Amino acid sequence: MSDITFQLLAIAVYFAAMIAIGIYAARKTKSHEDYMLAGRDLNPFTAALSAGASDMSGWLMMGLPGAIYAAGLIEAWIAIGLTIGAFLNWQFVAPRLRAYTEVARNSITIPSFFENRLRDRTRLLRLVSGVIILVFFTFYVSSGMVAGGVFFESSFGSEYIWGMLLVSGVTLLYTLFGGFLGASLTDVVQGLMMFLALIIIPVMAFVTVGGLGGVQQGIADSGAELTGLFPADMNGMVVLGIVSALAWGLGYVGQPHIIVRFMALKDVRSAKAGRNIGISWMVISLVGAVVSGFIGIAYVQQQGIALDNPETVVLLMSQALLHPFVAGLVLAAVLAAIMSTLSSQLIVCSSALVEDLFQVFVKRQPSQKVLVLLGRACVLLVAVIAAILAITPNDTILGLVGFAWAGFGAAFGPIVLLSLYWRKLTNWGALAGMIVGAATVFIWDAIEKANTVEGVIAPGFEAFTLYERVPGFVLNLVVAIVISLFTHRHDEEVDEEFTRTGSIVISGGTAESHVSRAAAADRNVLP
Repeated sequence: MSDITFQLLAIAVYFAAMIAIGIYAARKTKSHEDYMLAGRDLNPFTAALSAGASDMSGWLMMGLPGAIYAAGLIEAWIAIGLTIGAFLNWQFVAPRLRAYTEVARNSITIPSFFENRLRDRTRLLRLVSGVIILVFFTFYVSSGMVAGGVFFESSFGSEYIWGMLLVSGVTLLYTLFGGFLGASLTDVVQGLMMFLALIIIPVMAFVTVGGLGGVQQGIADSGAELTGLFPADMNGMVVLGIVSALAWGLGYVGQPHIIVRFMALKDVRSAKAGRNIGISWMVISLVGAVVSGFIGIAYVQQQGIALDNPETVVLLMSQALLHPFVAGLVLAAVLAAIMSTLSSQLIVCSSALVEDLFQVFVKRQPSQKVLVLLGRACVLLVAVIAAILAITPNDTILGLVGFAWAGFGAAFGPIVLLSLYWRKLTNWGALAGMIVGAATVFIWDAIEKANTVEGVIAPGFEAFTLYERVPGFVLNLVVAIVISLFTHRHDEEVDEEFTRTGSIVISGGTAESHVSRAAAADRNVLP
Protein backbone atom coordinates (compact mmCIF):
# COMPACT_ATOMS: atom_id res chain seq x y z
CA MET A 1 0.00 0.00 0.00
CA SER A 2 1.49 3.38 -1.01
CA ASP A 3 2.03 6.29 1.35
CA ILE A 4 -0.70 8.35 -0.28
CA THR A 5 -3.14 5.46 0.02
CA PHE A 6 -2.45 5.22 3.78
CA GLN A 7 -2.94 8.95 4.16
CA LEU A 8 -6.14 9.03 2.16
CA LEU A 9 -7.44 6.07 4.21
CA ALA A 10 -6.82 7.98 7.44
CA ILE A 11 -8.62 11.04 6.08
CA ALA A 12 -11.51 8.86 4.90
CA VAL A 13 -11.83 7.42 8.43
CA TYR A 14 -11.86 10.96 9.81
CA PHE A 15 -14.53 12.10 7.34
CA ALA A 16 -16.68 9.07 8.19
CA ALA A 17 -16.37 9.80 11.92
CA MET A 18 -17.45 13.43 11.43
CA ILE A 19 -20.48 12.41 9.38
CA ALA A 20 -21.41 9.77 12.00
CA ILE A 21 -21.29 12.40 14.74
CA GLY A 22 -23.49 14.65 12.61
CA ILE A 23 -26.06 11.87 12.21
CA TYR A 24 -26.01 11.21 15.97
CA ALA A 25 -26.53 14.92 16.68
CA ALA A 26 -29.37 15.09 14.15
CA ARG A 27 -31.25 12.47 16.16
CA LYS A 28 -30.86 14.59 19.29
CA THR A 29 -32.09 17.75 17.56
CA LYS A 30 -35.82 18.19 18.11
CA SER A 31 -36.37 21.95 18.09
CA HIS A 32 -35.06 25.19 16.62
CA GLU A 33 -33.29 25.98 19.92
CA ASP A 34 -31.65 22.54 19.80
CA TYR A 35 -30.45 23.19 16.25
CA MET A 36 -29.07 26.65 17.07
CA LEU A 37 -27.90 26.24 20.71
CA ALA A 38 -27.98 22.52 21.65
CA GLY A 39 -30.71 23.21 24.22
CA ARG A 40 -28.25 25.18 26.43
CA ASP A 41 -26.84 21.95 27.79
CA LEU A 42 -23.11 21.93 26.90
CA ASN A 43 -20.73 20.72 29.60
CA PRO A 44 -17.55 22.76 30.26
CA PHE A 45 -15.22 20.34 28.43
CA THR A 46 -17.32 20.35 25.26
CA ALA A 47 -17.84 24.11 25.39
CA ALA A 48 -14.13 24.81 25.97
CA LEU A 49 -12.78 22.59 23.19
CA SER A 50 -15.57 23.63 20.88
CA ALA A 51 -14.82 27.33 21.45
CA GLY A 52 -11.09 26.74 20.97
CA ALA A 53 -11.40 24.59 17.87
CA SER A 54 -13.96 26.85 16.21
CA ASP A 55 -11.76 29.83 17.04
CA MET A 56 -8.42 28.64 15.69
CA SER A 57 -9.36 27.24 12.27
CA GLY A 58 -6.72 26.68 9.58
CA TRP A 59 -4.87 29.65 11.00
CA LEU A 60 -3.54 27.54 13.89
CA MET A 61 -2.18 24.67 11.78
CA MET A 62 -1.24 26.64 8.66
CA GLY A 63 -1.43 30.43 9.05
CA LEU A 64 0.52 30.89 12.30
CA PRO A 65 3.35 28.39 11.60
CA GLY A 66 3.66 29.92 8.13
CA ALA A 67 3.89 33.45 9.55
CA ILE A 68 6.59 32.38 12.05
CA TYR A 69 8.46 30.57 9.25
CA ALA A 70 8.41 33.68 7.06
CA ALA A 71 8.97 36.50 9.54
CA GLY A 72 10.10 35.16 12.90
CA LEU A 73 8.99 35.50 16.50
CA ILE A 74 7.43 38.92 16.03
CA GLU A 75 4.41 37.10 14.57
CA ALA A 76 3.98 35.39 17.95
CA TRP A 77 2.50 38.62 19.29
CA ILE A 78 -0.73 37.48 17.65
CA ALA A 79 -0.67 34.30 19.75
CA ILE A 80 0.07 36.32 22.90
CA GLY A 81 -2.77 38.73 22.18
CA LEU A 82 -5.17 35.86 21.49
CA THR A 83 -4.29 34.07 24.72
CA ILE A 84 -4.84 37.18 26.83
CA GLY A 85 -8.06 37.97 24.97
CA ALA A 86 -9.41 34.42 25.33
CA PHE A 87 -8.71 34.36 29.07
CA LEU A 88 -10.46 37.69 29.64
CA ASN A 89 -13.35 36.53 27.44
CA TRP A 90 -13.89 33.40 29.54
CA GLN A 91 -13.39 35.31 32.78
CA PHE A 92 -15.65 38.32 32.23
CA VAL A 93 -17.94 37.63 29.28
CA ALA A 94 -18.80 33.92 29.56
CA PRO A 95 -20.61 33.83 32.94
CA ARG A 96 -22.52 37.07 32.48
CA LEU A 97 -23.50 36.36 28.86
CA ARG A 98 -24.75 32.88 29.83
CA ALA A 99 -26.98 34.41 32.49
CA TYR A 100 -28.08 37.54 30.65
CA THR A 101 -29.10 35.86 27.39
CA GLU A 102 -31.46 33.61 29.35
CA VAL A 103 -32.80 36.46 31.48
CA ALA A 104 -33.36 38.63 28.40
CA ARG A 105 -36.27 36.57 27.09
CA ASN A 106 -34.16 33.48 26.41
CA SER A 107 -32.20 35.01 23.53
CA ILE A 108 -30.52 32.34 21.40
CA THR A 109 -28.47 34.58 19.09
CA ILE A 110 -26.31 37.66 19.69
CA PRO A 111 -28.58 39.96 17.59
CA SER A 112 -31.70 38.76 19.43
CA PHE A 113 -29.89 39.38 22.74
CA PHE A 114 -29.11 42.96 21.71
CA GLU A 115 -32.74 43.54 20.76
CA ASN A 116 -34.19 41.99 23.91
CA ARG A 117 -31.62 43.49 26.28
CA LEU A 118 -32.07 47.04 24.88
CA ARG A 119 -35.82 46.81 24.15
CA ASP A 120 -35.32 47.83 20.53
CA ARG A 121 -38.86 48.08 19.16
CA THR A 122 -37.63 49.31 15.78
CA ARG A 123 -35.94 45.92 15.16
CA LEU A 124 -33.15 47.80 13.35
CA LEU A 125 -30.52 46.60 15.81
CA ARG A 126 -31.36 42.97 15.14
CA LEU A 127 -31.46 43.48 11.38
CA VAL A 128 -28.17 45.36 11.19
CA SER A 129 -26.49 42.81 13.47
CA GLY A 130 -27.71 39.97 11.27
CA VAL A 131 -26.45 41.68 8.11
CA ILE A 132 -23.02 42.33 9.68
CA ILE A 133 -22.77 38.65 10.66
CA LEU A 134 -23.59 37.54 7.13
CA VAL A 135 -21.17 39.98 5.47
CA PHE A 136 -18.11 39.24 7.60
CA PHE A 137 -18.81 35.52 8.00
CA THR A 138 -18.97 35.18 4.23
CA PHE A 139 -15.27 36.16 4.20
CA TYR A 140 -14.56 33.93 7.20
CA VAL A 141 -16.32 30.87 5.76
CA SER A 142 -14.57 31.50 2.47
CA SER A 143 -11.17 31.48 4.26
CA GLY A 144 -11.93 28.01 5.61
CA MET A 145 -12.81 26.74 2.16
CA VAL A 146 -9.63 28.28 0.74
CA ALA A 147 -7.63 26.49 3.46
CA GLY A 148 -9.28 23.20 2.50
CA GLY A 149 -8.34 23.65 -1.15
CA VAL A 150 -4.75 24.61 -0.30
CA PHE A 151 -4.54 21.59 2.00
CA PHE A 152 -5.36 19.03 -0.70
CA GLU A 153 -3.33 20.87 -3.32
CA SER A 154 -0.15 20.88 -1.21
CA SER A 155 -0.64 17.46 0.44
CA PHE A 156 -1.70 15.33 -2.50
CA GLY A 157 -1.05 17.44 -5.58
CA SER A 158 -4.74 17.51 -6.40
CA GLU A 159 -6.40 20.47 -8.02
CA TYR A 160 -7.31 23.26 -5.59
CA ILE A 161 -10.96 23.34 -6.64
CA TRP A 162 -11.61 19.64 -5.89
CA GLY A 163 -9.99 19.85 -2.47
CA MET A 164 -11.99 22.93 -1.62
CA LEU A 165 -15.25 21.31 -2.70
CA LEU A 166 -14.53 18.06 -0.82
CA VAL A 167 -13.77 19.76 2.50
CA SER A 168 -16.71 22.11 2.10
CA GLY A 169 -19.04 19.27 1.17
CA VAL A 170 -18.22 17.00 4.12
CA THR A 171 -18.41 19.91 6.58
CA LEU A 172 -21.71 20.98 5.08
CA LEU A 173 -23.09 17.45 5.39
CA TYR A 174 -22.58 17.02 9.14
CA THR A 175 -23.47 20.64 9.91
CA LEU A 176 -26.61 20.54 7.79
CA PHE A 177 -28.09 17.70 9.82
CA GLY A 178 -26.35 17.92 13.19
CA GLY A 179 -26.73 21.65 13.76
CA PHE A 180 -25.03 23.30 16.75
CA LEU A 181 -24.70 20.03 18.67
CA GLY A 182 -23.11 18.33 15.68
CA ALA A 183 -20.68 21.22 15.24
CA SER A 184 -19.82 21.19 18.96
CA LEU A 185 -19.26 17.44 19.26
CA THR A 186 -17.14 17.31 16.12
CA ASP A 187 -15.22 20.29 17.50
CA VAL A 188 -14.23 18.23 20.55
CA VAL A 189 -12.74 15.47 18.40
CA GLN A 190 -11.13 18.03 16.12
CA GLY A 191 -9.72 20.02 19.04
CA LEU A 192 -8.07 16.90 20.49
CA MET A 193 -6.61 16.00 17.08
CA MET A 194 -5.14 19.49 16.64
CA PHE A 195 -3.72 19.40 20.17
CA LEU A 196 -1.95 16.07 19.64
CA ALA A 197 -0.67 17.03 16.18
CA LEU A 198 0.93 20.22 17.51
CA ILE A 199 2.78 18.20 20.14
CA ILE A 200 3.89 15.28 17.94
CA ILE A 201 5.10 17.21 14.87
CA PRO A 202 7.46 19.71 16.55
CA VAL A 203 8.90 16.99 18.81
CA MET A 204 9.58 14.66 15.85
CA ALA A 205 11.05 17.49 13.77
CA PHE A 206 13.20 18.69 16.69
CA VAL A 207 14.75 15.24 17.04
CA THR A 208 15.22 14.87 13.28
CA VAL A 209 17.14 18.14 12.81
CA GLY A 210 19.49 17.33 15.71
CA GLY A 211 18.01 19.13 18.69
CA LEU A 212 18.52 22.78 19.62
CA GLY A 213 21.92 22.97 17.92
CA GLY A 214 20.50 21.63 14.70
CA VAL A 215 17.64 24.12 14.78
CA GLN A 216 20.00 27.05 15.33
CA GLN A 217 22.40 25.88 12.63
CA GLY A 218 19.60 25.22 10.16
CA ILE A 219 18.10 28.66 10.65
CA ALA A 220 21.55 30.26 10.31
CA ASP A 221 22.28 28.30 7.12
CA SER A 222 18.92 29.27 5.64
CA GLY A 223 19.88 32.94 5.75
CA ALA A 224 16.39 33.75 6.97
CA GLU A 225 16.14 37.27 8.35
CA LEU A 226 14.02 36.53 11.40
CA THR A 227 13.05 38.92 14.15
CA GLY A 228 12.60 38.35 17.86
CA LEU A 229 9.68 39.48 19.98
CA PHE A 230 11.41 42.88 20.20
CA PRO A 231 13.43 43.52 17.01
CA ALA A 232 16.71 45.38 17.28
CA ASP A 233 15.51 48.09 14.90
CA MET A 234 12.47 49.12 16.93
CA ASN A 235 10.66 52.06 15.34
CA GLY A 236 7.17 53.45 15.05
CA MET A 237 6.14 51.00 12.35
CA VAL A 238 7.31 48.02 14.40
CA VAL A 239 5.44 49.28 17.46
CA LEU A 240 2.28 49.62 15.35
CA GLY A 241 2.82 46.06 14.16
CA ILE A 242 3.10 44.73 17.72
CA VAL A 243 0.03 46.68 18.86
CA SER A 244 -1.87 45.35 15.84
CA ALA A 245 -0.88 41.77 16.65
CA LEU A 246 -1.89 42.12 20.30
CA ALA A 247 -5.17 43.66 19.17
CA TRP A 248 -6.26 40.27 17.83
CA GLY A 249 -7.20 39.57 21.45
CA LEU A 250 -9.70 42.44 21.37
CA GLY A 251 -11.68 40.55 18.76
CA TYR A 252 -12.66 37.62 20.99
CA VAL A 253 -15.51 39.35 22.73
CA GLY A 254 -17.17 40.12 19.39
CA GLN A 255 -16.89 36.72 17.68
CA PRO A 256 -20.43 35.25 17.46
CA HIS A 257 -19.25 31.69 16.72
CA ILE A 258 -17.13 31.71 19.92
CA ILE A 259 -19.32 33.52 22.44
CA VAL A 260 -22.37 31.50 21.38
CA ARG A 261 -20.63 28.60 23.20
CA PHE A 262 -20.93 30.61 26.41
CA MET A 263 -24.66 30.97 25.82
CA ALA A 264 -24.95 27.18 25.42
CA LEU A 265 -23.28 26.28 28.74
CA LYS A 266 -25.34 24.30 31.26
CA ASP A 267 -25.05 27.07 33.84
CA VAL A 268 -22.92 30.02 34.93
CA ARG A 269 -20.84 27.79 37.19
CA SER A 270 -19.52 25.90 34.17
CA ALA A 271 -17.69 28.97 32.87
CA LYS A 272 -14.81 28.64 35.35
CA ALA A 273 -14.08 25.01 34.43
CA GLY A 274 -14.47 25.88 30.75
CA ARG A 275 -11.94 28.69 31.13
CA ASN A 276 -9.32 26.43 32.73
CA ILE A 277 -9.74 23.71 30.11
CA GLY A 278 -9.92 26.10 27.17
CA ILE A 279 -6.91 28.23 28.07
CA SER A 280 -4.74 25.18 28.82
CA TRP A 281 -5.62 23.70 25.42
CA MET A 282 -4.97 27.03 23.75
CA VAL A 283 -1.56 27.76 25.31
CA ILE A 284 -0.13 24.34 24.48
CA SER A 285 -1.53 24.41 20.93
CA LEU A 286 -0.22 27.92 20.21
CA VAL A 287 3.23 27.11 21.56
CA GLY A 288 3.27 24.00 19.36
CA ALA A 289 2.34 26.06 16.29
CA VAL A 290 5.03 28.69 16.95
CA VAL A 291 7.72 26.06 17.59
CA SER A 292 6.67 24.17 14.45
CA GLY A 293 7.26 27.30 12.37
CA PHE A 294 10.79 27.77 13.73
CA ILE A 295 11.82 24.13 13.48
CA GLY A 296 10.32 24.04 9.99
CA ILE A 297 12.94 26.54 8.80
CA ALA A 298 15.77 24.26 9.94
CA TYR A 299 14.07 21.13 8.59
CA VAL A 300 13.45 22.59 5.13
CA GLN A 301 17.05 23.86 5.00
CA GLN A 302 18.57 20.49 6.00
CA GLN A 303 16.45 18.55 3.54
CA GLY A 304 17.12 20.97 0.68
CA ILE A 305 13.42 21.46 0.03
CA ALA A 306 12.03 24.42 -1.92
CA LEU A 307 8.95 25.50 0.01
CA ASP A 308 6.81 27.80 -2.12
CA ASN A 309 4.05 28.39 0.44
CA PRO A 310 5.20 28.85 4.08
CA GLU A 311 1.66 28.05 5.29
CA THR A 312 2.19 24.40 4.29
CA VAL A 313 5.26 23.79 6.48
CA VAL A 314 3.34 21.67 9.04
CA LEU A 315 1.84 19.56 6.26
CA LEU A 316 5.27 18.98 4.76
CA MET A 317 6.88 17.84 8.02
CA SER A 318 4.02 15.54 8.97
CA GLN A 319 4.17 13.70 5.66
CA ALA A 320 7.95 13.33 5.81
CA LEU A 321 8.42 12.36 9.47
CA LEU A 322 5.56 10.03 10.37
CA HIS A 323 4.21 6.67 9.25
CA PRO A 324 1.87 7.31 6.31
CA PHE A 325 -1.28 6.39 8.26
CA VAL A 326 -0.25 8.49 11.28
CA ALA A 327 0.72 11.28 8.90
CA GLY A 328 -2.74 10.93 7.42
CA LEU A 329 -4.24 11.44 10.88
CA VAL A 330 -2.09 14.53 11.35
CA LEU A 331 -3.26 15.80 7.99
CA ALA A 332 -6.78 15.08 9.20
CA ALA A 333 -5.99 17.27 12.24
CA VAL A 334 -5.19 20.11 9.87
CA LEU A 335 -8.52 19.48 8.19
CA ALA A 336 -10.09 19.42 11.66
CA ALA A 337 -8.76 22.90 12.33
CA ILE A 338 -10.34 24.12 9.12
CA MET A 339 -13.64 22.27 9.39
CA SER A 340 -14.35 23.00 13.06
CA THR A 341 -14.42 26.73 12.38
CA LEU A 342 -16.27 26.32 9.12
CA SER A 343 -19.11 24.36 10.73
CA SER A 344 -19.52 26.85 13.59
CA GLN A 345 -19.64 29.78 11.20
CA LEU A 346 -22.26 28.11 9.02
CA ILE A 347 -24.50 27.63 12.07
CA VAL A 348 -24.14 31.26 13.13
CA CYS A 349 -24.91 32.44 9.58
CA SER A 350 -27.95 30.21 9.53
CA SER A 351 -29.14 31.62 12.86
CA ALA A 352 -28.66 35.17 11.54
CA LEU A 353 -30.80 34.42 8.50
CA VAL A 354 -33.57 32.52 10.29
CA GLU A 355 -33.68 34.01 13.77
CA ASP A 356 -32.56 37.58 13.08
CA LEU A 357 -33.78 38.33 9.55
CA PHE A 358 -36.54 35.93 8.49
CA GLN A 359 -38.49 36.00 11.75
CA VAL A 360 -38.40 39.80 11.85
CA PHE A 361 -40.52 39.93 8.70
CA VAL A 362 -43.02 37.13 9.40
CA LYS A 363 -46.06 37.78 11.54
CA ARG A 364 -46.95 34.17 12.32
CA GLN A 365 -44.44 32.11 14.27
CA PRO A 366 -43.49 29.05 12.15
CA SER A 367 -43.49 25.59 13.73
CA GLN A 368 -40.29 24.13 15.19
CA LYS A 369 -40.07 21.69 12.28
CA VAL A 370 -40.28 24.52 9.74
CA LEU A 371 -37.65 26.55 11.62
CA VAL A 372 -35.21 23.62 11.66
CA LEU A 373 -35.74 23.09 7.93
CA LEU A 374 -35.17 26.80 7.31
CA GLY A 375 -32.01 26.64 9.39
CA ARG A 376 -30.67 23.81 7.25
CA ALA A 377 -31.61 25.59 4.03
CA CYS A 378 -29.73 28.68 5.17
CA VAL A 379 -26.63 26.62 6.03
CA LEU A 380 -26.69 25.36 2.45
CA LEU A 381 -27.22 28.84 1.00
CA VAL A 382 -24.30 30.43 2.88
CA ALA A 383 -22.02 27.49 1.99
CA VAL A 384 -22.78 27.88 -1.72
CA ILE A 385 -22.08 31.65 -1.69
CA ALA A 386 -18.82 31.21 0.24
CA ALA A 387 -17.72 28.41 -2.11
CA ILE A 388 -18.25 30.68 -5.12
CA LEU A 389 -16.00 33.31 -3.49
CA ALA A 390 -13.41 30.65 -2.62
CA ILE A 391 -13.07 29.41 -6.22
CA THR A 392 -10.58 32.19 -6.99
CA PRO A 393 -9.02 33.31 -3.67
CA ASN A 394 -7.31 36.70 -3.78
CA ASP A 395 -5.79 36.78 -0.30
CA THR A 396 -3.92 34.56 2.16
CA ILE A 397 -5.76 32.48 4.74
CA LEU A 398 -4.45 34.76 7.48
CA GLY A 399 -5.51 37.84 5.51
CA LEU A 400 -9.09 36.63 5.07
CA VAL A 401 -9.38 35.59 8.71
CA GLY A 402 -7.82 38.85 9.88
CA PHE A 403 -10.35 40.98 8.01
CA ALA A 404 -13.35 39.03 9.29
CA TRP A 405 -11.92 38.95 12.84
CA ALA A 406 -11.47 42.74 12.72
CA GLY A 407 -15.03 43.22 11.50
CA PHE A 408 -16.62 41.28 14.33
CA GLY A 409 -14.30 42.65 16.98
CA ALA A 410 -14.98 46.25 15.95
CA ALA A 411 -18.72 45.88 15.32
CA PHE A 412 -19.79 43.64 18.20
CA GLY A 413 -17.02 43.70 20.83
CA PRO A 414 -17.81 47.05 22.50
CA ILE A 415 -21.58 46.45 22.28
CA VAL A 416 -21.30 43.05 23.97
CA LEU A 417 -19.22 44.52 26.80
CA LEU A 418 -21.50 47.53 27.28
CA SER A 419 -24.62 45.35 27.14
CA LEU A 420 -23.26 43.17 29.90
CA TYR A 421 -21.73 45.79 32.18
CA TRP A 422 -23.37 49.19 31.57
CA ARG A 423 -27.00 49.83 32.47
CA LYS A 424 -27.35 52.97 30.37
CA LEU A 425 -26.56 51.52 26.94
CA THR A 426 -29.46 52.21 24.58
CA ASN A 427 -30.56 50.67 21.31
CA TRP A 428 -29.63 53.87 19.44
CA GLY A 429 -26.19 53.98 21.03
CA ALA A 430 -25.58 50.32 20.20
CA LEU A 431 -26.82 50.72 16.63
CA ALA A 432 -24.71 53.80 15.94
CA GLY A 433 -21.60 52.28 17.52
CA MET A 434 -22.00 49.03 15.62
CA ILE A 435 -22.36 50.75 12.25
CA VAL A 436 -19.38 53.04 12.92
CA GLY A 437 -17.22 50.08 14.01
CA ALA A 438 -18.03 47.97 10.96
CA ALA A 439 -17.67 50.88 8.54
CA THR A 440 -14.30 51.85 10.05
CA VAL A 441 -12.93 48.37 9.33
CA PHE A 442 -13.91 48.58 5.65
CA ILE A 443 -12.69 52.17 5.19
CA TRP A 444 -9.42 51.68 7.09
CA ASP A 445 -8.62 48.50 5.16
CA ALA A 446 -9.45 50.16 1.82
CA ILE A 447 -7.21 53.17 2.54
CA GLU A 448 -4.31 50.91 3.53
CA LYS A 449 -4.61 48.76 0.41
CA ALA A 450 -5.00 51.77 -1.88
CA ASN A 451 -1.75 53.25 -0.59
CA THR A 452 0.34 50.08 -0.44
CA VAL A 453 2.52 48.97 -3.34
CA GLU A 454 4.46 45.67 -3.16
CA GLY A 455 4.08 45.53 0.61
CA VAL A 456 5.32 49.10 1.23
CA ILE A 457 2.87 51.78 2.35
CA ALA A 458 3.16 55.30 0.97
CA PRO A 459 4.69 58.04 3.17
CA GLY A 460 2.11 59.81 5.30
CA PHE A 461 -0.14 56.72 5.50
CA GLU A 462 1.94 54.74 8.01
CA ALA A 463 -0.79 54.97 10.65
CA PHE A 464 -3.04 52.82 8.46
CA THR A 465 -0.80 49.82 9.01
CA LEU A 466 -2.39 49.66 12.47
CA TYR A 467 -4.82 46.75 12.54
CA GLU A 468 -8.24 48.13 11.56
CA ARG A 469 -9.86 46.49 14.57
CA VAL A 470 -8.21 49.00 16.94
CA PRO A 471 -9.69 52.22 15.47
CA GLY A 472 -12.97 50.40 14.79
CA PHE A 473 -13.24 49.16 18.38
CA VAL A 474 -12.37 52.57 19.90
CA LEU A 475 -14.72 54.57 17.67
CA ASN A 476 -17.56 52.10 18.29
CA LEU A 477 -17.06 52.38 22.04
CA VAL A 478 -16.97 56.20 22.04
CA VAL A 479 -19.98 56.59 19.74
CA ALA A 480 -22.08 54.03 21.64
CA ILE A 481 -21.42 55.73 24.99
CA VAL A 482 -22.03 59.28 23.74
CA ILE A 483 -25.26 58.45 21.89
CA SER A 484 -26.51 56.37 24.83
CA LEU A 485 -25.98 59.23 27.28
CA PHE A 486 -28.16 61.44 25.08
CA THR A 487 -30.91 58.84 24.47
CA HIS A 488 -31.09 56.96 27.79
CA ARG A 489 -34.47 56.73 29.51
CA HIS A 490 -34.95 54.82 32.74
CA ASP A 491 -36.71 51.46 32.29
CA GLU A 492 -37.63 49.56 35.44
CA GLU A 493 -37.78 46.19 33.66
CA VAL A 494 -34.34 46.63 32.05
CA ASP A 495 -32.87 47.61 35.42
CA GLU A 496 -34.43 44.57 37.07
CA GLU A 497 -32.96 42.23 34.44
CA PHE A 498 -29.53 43.82 34.81
CA THR A 499 -29.64 43.34 38.59
CA ARG A 500 -31.01 39.80 38.36
CA THR A 501 -28.22 38.84 35.94
CA GLY A 502 -25.63 39.95 38.49
CA SER A 503 -27.32 37.83 41.16
CA ILE A 504 -27.30 34.76 38.92
CA VAL A 505 -23.60 35.23 38.12
CA ILE A 506 -22.81 35.39 41.84
CA SER A 507 -24.92 32.33 42.64
CA GLY A 508 -23.58 30.38 39.65
CA GLY A 509 -26.90 28.94 38.46
CA THR A 510 -29.33 29.61 35.61
CA ALA A 511 -32.18 32.05 35.26
CA GLU A 512 -34.65 29.20 35.73
CA SER A 513 -33.01 27.92 38.91
CA HIS A 514 -32.73 31.50 40.23
CA VAL A 515 -36.45 32.08 39.73
CA SER A 516 -37.20 28.75 41.44
CA ARG A 517 -35.10 29.66 44.46
CA ALA A 518 -36.71 33.10 44.65
CA ALA A 519 -40.19 31.55 44.49
CA ALA A 520 -39.27 29.06 47.20
CA ALA A 521 -37.98 31.88 49.38
CA ASP A 522 -41.24 33.79 48.90
CA ARG A 523 -43.26 30.74 49.93
CA ASN A 524 -41.19 30.41 53.09
CA VAL A 525 -41.93 33.95 54.28
CA LEU A 526 -45.61 34.08 53.34
CA PRO A 527 -48.10 33.30 56.14
